[in-house]
Amino acid sequence: MAIIGIRRLRYRVSDTDVARRFFADFGLSPSGEARPGHFTLANGSEVEVLGKDDPALPSSQILGDGVHEVSWGVDDAASLGSLADDLGRDHSLEDIEGGFRTQLFGVPFCFEAWTPRQFANAPDPVNAPGVVRRLNTHRKWRRRARPKVINHVVFRLPDYVEAARFMRARLGFRLSDMQTGFGQYLRASGSNNHHNLLFLNANAHFPGCDGQLRFDHVNFGVEDIDELMIGANYMVRHGWQPSDIGLGRHRIDSALFYYLPCPGGGEAEYGTDADYVDDNWVPREFDVPLFGYSHFTHNVPAFLEKEPEWSFKYLTEAQVDEGVSDV
Repeated sequence: MAIIGIRRLRYRVSDTDVARRFFADFGLSPSGEARPGHFTLANGSEVEVLGKDDPALPSSQILGDGVHEVSWGVDDAASLGSLADDLGRDHSLEDIEGGFRTQLFGVPFCFEAWTPRQFANAPDPVNAPGVVRRLNTHRKWRRRARPKVINHVVFRLPDYVEAARFMRARLGFRLSDMQTGFGQYLRASGSNNHHNLLFLNANAHFPGCDGQLRFDHVNFGVEDIDELMIGANYMVRHGWQPSDIGLGRHRIDSALFYYLPCPGGGEAEYGTDADYVDDNWVPREFDVPLFGYSHFTHNVPAFLEKEPEWSFKYLTEAQVDEGVSDV
């Protein structure tokens, strides 16, 4: 069985018109008048923006606006069937087109057999002093950012450790890294993303954490730093609130980031140049309970005014296999 990544996200929002305009400006491609609020990315993944009372939304324990359903793509029908057989032993399953839905830790999850679409992606080579990779050729120019993939989704959970343990034991997710007392970074077994899912400690001493189950943000993958900043500039020029801390680079997965407050809930993040890993990767434990643990950011927020310690330790196979307590 291999879960390969995020197939679809469904947002529950208070103001559909504003949220849909935001995502169109953000660079997602509307599917047309026949499917209002439906957007498609280059790899075929989808975002749906629905009103809070839309009957298409499943029951959810997530508070507030934001993502209220995550659909995971599974590599084939046989794997999907095995997954349904296992989860069906102790969870209620609901049939949907192409797969099934269940609720885990209060979050509606769907699982569907899915083959991502192939797409062209060609970041420009980067020159540096003494290293010439682009000669007699200027960088390409863009007018808009067009996110290609949904890299990851983030939730704040009261029992995030047990939720992460379940994802590993029952759904085959891998632990990539963790921050003690703060969060666990999980990747699907069929993905090389550093993480497809991040569970944050809802009780952490951090802005926005109030002990409740809430959506936090989604990372949308773009080609390079140029596309990331072109998207950020476009959003500001069209009246959207700029990031409080971006542009920056995360310490934990090396990704460049730019977060935008999203009227559909949480934040929408442009991301690029993250670490890609496989099962040869050794998970690390960071002691600093700071979100994303920034390597740099152009606006230093209050929680990063003091430079964090850079220490971490590698986790042994036994620690990962037995389930890290993270306390």
